[in-house]
Amino acid sequence: MMKGHCMELSRKAGLRGEIAIPGDKSISHRAVMFNALAHGEARITGFLNSADCVSTIRAFTAMGAQVRQDGTECVVRGVGLHGLRQPDGSIDCGNSGTTTRLISGILAGQTFGTRLTGDASLSQRPMRRIMDPLSRMGAEIVSEQGNDCLPLTVRGGALRGIRYVSPVASAQVKSAVLLAGLYADGPTTVIEPERSRDHTERMLRAFGAKISVDGLSVTAEPFEQLEAQDIAVPGDVSSAAFFLAAGAVCPGSEILLKNVGLNPTRDGAVRVLQAMGADLTILDRKDIGGEPSADLLIRHSSLKGCTIEGSIIPTLIDELPVLAVCAAYADGETVIRGAKELRVKESDRISAVCEGLSAMGADVEELEDGMIIRGGRPLHGAEIRCFDDHRIAMSFAVASLDAEGTTVLHGAECVNISYPAFFRDLSALG
Repeated sequence: MMKGHCMELSRKAGLRGEIAIPGDKSISHRAVMFNALAHGEARITGFLNSADCVSTIRAFTAMGAQVRQDGTECVVRGVGLHGLRQPDGSIDCGNSGTTTRLISGILAGQTFGTRLTGDASLSQRPMRRIMDPLSRMGAEIVSEQGNDCLPLTVRGGALRGIRYVSPVASAQVKSAVLLAGLYADGPTTVIEPERSRDHTERMLRAFGAKISVDGLSVTAEPFEQLEAQDIAVPGDVSSAAFFLAAGAVCPGSEILLKNVGLNPTRDGAVRVLQAMGADLTILDRKDIGGEPSADLLIRHSSLKGCTIEGSIIPTLIDELPVLAVCAAYADGETVIRGAKELRVKESDRISAVCEGLSAMGADVEELEDGMIIRGGRPLHGAEIRCFDDHRIAMSFAVASLDAEGTTVLHGAECVNISYPAFFRDLSALG
């Protein structure tokens, strides 16, 4: 039950039914961006009609692209790589880090300057990670407050191709540099410490760009013209993870999730749940536009603790909060390490998860780069702060499903960032 900005949730007897997961957020962003930069007109189906993705539409229409959106369908008429125009005012990126960082790479190659703003949460997220490589390439990027955060002013320039060794495995950083590389005078290479999600590489290739991958190294060649591409967006595995977790922890549950994207750089949550003993079956595997997808059947099962660290972390960074909830319901100890990136998401997700789980009675220990959860304690309802973070709100909705009493989520409306229909879909399964 939603009261003002609070959501009251209580234990469920079992979740049963079928859900069509909303479109992948990462792919939806890129489908609009790349078609806006392409020659011709394209249709996007399965588009995620969420606040973040609408921020991307608004940004590119402000620079001259034509986008007609009707719910989960978009028609985009692009202006070409060199056809963007200076917006009349600032571009408001809302809460979207993807919009901010990827558009910065594109703006680095333009002949005009643009001011980027965002909401209070986005304005605290680190932008030095893109400012450094884009500045090395020849763009001028200034943080107005001098704190390496938004608002930013990006002035494009004659870009140089560079070889950039990224200190973090971040698809947003990698994508910003590769997109700038399309405008550079020579090849641009990004080398990551671990492999991050590869939607940009896959999609740019489909648009005709020259992208090569060699292990942890990705290279973009300068390019003159992208060709518009119709794109069918699969369901978002990050959104699916909450229902996979819900089905696993809520007794009596059986949920079928339709057409979920299973890109191998994004499917870490599926692999971890299987390692924890979840009754999870992958059905009807297929490939749509270079992106693998499948139906996922999850049933309630007894979970066991595990260790989550190393190269799998970038493949499930957004799903770690709800995996921590699963760990609280599991037998034994779960250790999450190497996930310091969680501290600079929409909230400090390590702190937020530990605070919420502790309030519900879990045995959780906060680490600088993760947490230790000693599972098996019965959880009880509590007052949960969501910190304007959609992943936190949805994770603790899952935590409430087998908890004694009522759980109150403060600021639950933040789910609109990625999954506006989340609570409706969850209720329909009850």
